[in-house]
Amino acid sequence: MGTYRIRSGDTLWALAQKHGTTVDALLRANPQITNRRLIVTGQKLEIPGYRDEFVPARPSRPARPARPTGPVPAPPSGGERRGASAPFEIAKDFLGWNASRLKVAANTVGKAMFDWVPNNVNCANFVSGVLVAAGQLPRVQVDASVRGLMTKLDNNPDYRRVSLRDARPGDVVSMKTRGGHHVVFFAGWRDGRPLFLGSNNVNADGTQKVSWGQFDYPILTIHQYRR
Repeated sequence: MGTYRIRSGDTLWALAQKHGTTVDALLRANPQITNRRLIVTGQKLEIPGYRDEFVPARPSRPARPARPTGPVPAPPSGGERRGASAPFEIAKDFLGWNASRLKVAANTVGKAMFDWVPNNVNCANFVSGVLVAAGQLPRVQVDASVRGLMTKLDNNPDYRRVSLRDARPGDVVSMKTRGGHHVVFFAGWRDGRPLFLGSNNVNADGTQKVSWGQFDYPILTIHQYRR
């Protein structure tokens, strides 16, 4: 366990993402915090399993989350589309799905994803699963960390880096956020600004849901499938 001094603009979920832990784990390690939405600049925070950046580690006893109860529509099969834009088309099938549901889905995307990844840092896990379903990434290259996935795409001869000007729907876009890194699919343009599709932290509890987004974060890389 390490110690971190809270800075202006920090949030618990962003710190959890950066240091490879969860908000609940931070709250357990810091019982002085009684409101997860209120932390004080300058306050010392104990970080369980402190790391400089998020690189998920498989727990000793990985447990698959419980499946949703009640009637659930048949999930998209995934992987039925091919071509450069296939990831974009497949990802759209999952709009509105929470990370917890994605990871247990009985379809090509869900089966390719790691079910042990925390629900608030599921972006690279989802992008990897979609790329596998589209036939654009070998299953062995699935990565739950943004930087790990970017490195694998850099080393994959089927991908090349392009500029935002040359981006096409389905290209993989990594960003530098205030709390770490994020990865989504390029989805085109809206009102003169780039539009993205991915597993984003839009739920009230900081967990992720597949949704559209327009972000002001600096773009680090855009990887485009060559075929």
